[in-house]
Amino acid sequence: MFLRNLLWEGKAVTLTNWAGNTVFQAKDVHHPVSLDELRRLVASSPRVRALGSGHSFNHVADTTGELVVLDRMPERAEIDAAAATVRVGGRVTYARLAPLLHEAGFALANMASLPHISVAGSVATATHGSGDAVPCLAAAVSGIELVTADGSLLSLSRGDADFPGSVVALGALGVVTSLTLDLVPAFELRQYVRDGLPLDALDHFDAIMSSGYSVSLFTDWRDTRVWVKRAEELTDPDWYGTRPADGPRHPLPGMPADSCTQQLGVPGPWYERLPHFRADHEPSGAGDELQSELLLPRENAVAALRALFAIGERIRPVLHISEVRSIAADELWLSPFRGRDAVGVHFTWKKDVAGVMPVLELVEETLAPYGPLPHWGKLFTRWPACPDDFRELARRLDPDGKFANDFTRLLLAE
Repeated sequence: MFLRNLLWEGKAVTLTNWAGNTVFQAKDVHHPVSLDELRRLVASSPRVRALGSGHSFNHVADTTGELVVLDRMPERAEIDAAAATVRVGGRVTYARLAPLLHEAGFALANMASLPHISVAGSVATATHGSGDAVPCLAAAVSGIELVTADGSLLSLSRGDADFPGSVVALGALGVVTSLTLDLVPAFELRQYVRDGLPLDALDHFDAIMSSGYSVSLFTDWRDTRVWVKRAEELTDPDWYGTRPADGPRHPLPGMPADSCTQQLGVPGPWYERLPHFRADHEPSGAGDELQSELLLPRENAVAALRALFAIGERIRPVLHISEVRSIAADELWLSPFRGRDAVGVHFTWKKDVAGVMPVLELVEETLAPYGPLPHWGKLFTRWPACPDDFRELARRLDPDGKFANDFTRLLLAE
């Protein structure tokens, strides 16, 4: 897990997120060991929130009440080969799940950059990977089970009226105890890195982003590289004006690539190529950063990217790197991809809140004409409107606001 403790005179006193920029305000942190214990805890607490792997960069998981961490609950992953699904517990991470699926001949259609993060937390915040034809991680969910405000257990399946609102829910409806995920047959990919993408290659943006199963652009808004993950070999020496990397690359220029998944076109299993980082390594520089991401309608992406290149001189002083990737549409109510194919523009910032926030506001202002929505687990300052169907669902399932916090209250306010 990415949770950290702040130390005072050698004693752990406060829990923080991965980056250390969020200090959790909870009165107590609980680690239930069974579903019954969790249900009793939720039923008896006036305020409660669940915390996953601690990789969010804002206060989405915070509470002034009781904080629940499921790291001592049973770690189950039950594969139904006939249905091509897997049912996972609320504590399971992608790093633990993926090898089990591969061994059984299955795969997930998508993974995020980091396999270390929890499945439930990733789903709740609409976290995603990259791929023109691949929706966010939450779109793989076909069933969800959660403990609601009175301690009862609610199970919903795809096709139920409330299901599209219960998957990406930011913890506002209850504590997720299990998820059922769709599976596909196991597959292999190759990963290539191409250096020196020229700015005029944006004229071929759609062709570049569709040239692999998963494609990412990494840029400092001056120099750009392309990560291409695909089944076929990439043999064109002048592919869109780029040159092949002469060795493994880290997304952050100058960082050692030891923590990165294998590149240079070597074929390997899906779960060792789709993430940028290896499950058995903590990413280089882990925690020494802040993150934001804005999700744009696909049709506005090129114009938005040109606008960001135009303010690159303002962005670079507080930036480590940006990543540009595509995500297919879904129908989940709080998803930034609801009803629209999207392009995400991700910012890995230097850990300098005072320096970053004015630049983030400039980025948001620059992108405002292009219809951006924020990634729920990252830093942002402009709140999107809450869909009415989700607001009604939250009030119906949690009328007293047991699972509410400052983050969700801002979202749900009319």
